[in-house]
Amino acid sequence: MINLVELQKAVEEAIKNGATSVEQVHRQIANMPLDFLSRFEQLEGPINQTREWQDKTIGSIYETIQSINAKAGEMARELLAKMNIQG
Repeated sequence: MINLVELQKAVEEAIKNGATSVEQVHRQIANMPLDFLSRFEQLEGPINQTREWQDKTIGSIYETIQSINAKAGEMARELLAKMNIQG
């Protein structure tokens, strides 16, 4: 029989780890054009501003994903507890 509590934990952890991995790849890809453009001294100021904005934006996206995952996990644990399903 499937242990629902363990399944819930595994799904929550998989989403957490997956989102972290995707964030790292997202940041690497997003930095590629900025890394190229940063070779031009004249663009240093705009590139630095763009990096800062990009970093905050990407961070916010994945913080939201992690927060939603944590809240969904909490709700699932509460539901399982109400159903009296033990881990």
